[in-house]
Amino acid sequence: MNFLSLVNIEFKKIRRSKILFILAVSTIILWLPSLINADLNFGMQAEGISPENNFLIQGFMGMAWFMFPASMVVSTVLLNMTERSNKGILKMLSLPINTVKLCLAKFIVLLTLSAFQILMTIGMYFISAGIASQTQNYNFILKPLFVFNKAGLIFAAGIPMLAFFWLLSVCIQTPIISIAIGLASIVPSVLMINTKIWFVYPMSYPFFVITAEYGKLASNLTTAQVELIPFLPVAIGITIACLFISCLCFGQAERR
Repeated sequence: MNFLSLVNIEFKKIRRSKILFILAVSTIILWLPSLINADLNFGMQAEGISPENNFLIQGFMGMAWFMFPASMVVSTVLLNMTERSNKGILKMLSLPINTVKLCLAKFIVLLTLSAFQILMTIGMYFISAGIASQTQNYNFILKPLFVFNKAGLIFAAGIPMLAFFWLLSVCIQTPIISIAIGLASIVPSVLMINTKIWFVYPMSYPFFVITAEYGKLASNLTTAQVELIPFLPVAIGITIACLFISCLCFGQAERR
């Protein structure tokens, strides 16, 4: 069975899961505070950022710091539970399938789910910005290319983090423990982005890049900027290492 067929099978498995529902609900919840408190965006003169830019960045910062990582932690565990709950993983492993391909196929599904959530976030932004524009009599809607650019940065920066979460779900068989460790790993990201070694902690990547963008948009605010060296080599190294270990460990517990 080729890799694309495996990916297609994995997509079929999640159709009846609650993953998409969880992602949709979390995305809606994310933008409710921004919509309710839209008037607060007019009081950001001290930072030197326009109301429409602040509306977008504040929402994306909330997403990058907690909502996006937390949703991915839960999605990663649920992705594995779809196999373990009905012993489907044993059936898959009994077939002449390369376990490395199967592990990577599931990771591709996880990447797709993260992209799906970010696309829903963009959609909810435009809906929220449209409603806020009507209630505040001010145009909060930014150009789509600008919005997609900022969202794309979050997605790209989140790949090493997703690889780490996938490693957790593969190596830790107890879902509650895996979720607890994953959620606990999100909290220190706020502290890590204020250190010089933030690039060694992948959970801080999405929040760091969007905070850096905040500094670019706010003329009176200075934030640390992303330096490709050493960030890029370290991020690639973490991703490869996590996936490599995941592929080695995938299915080992079920074969015992």
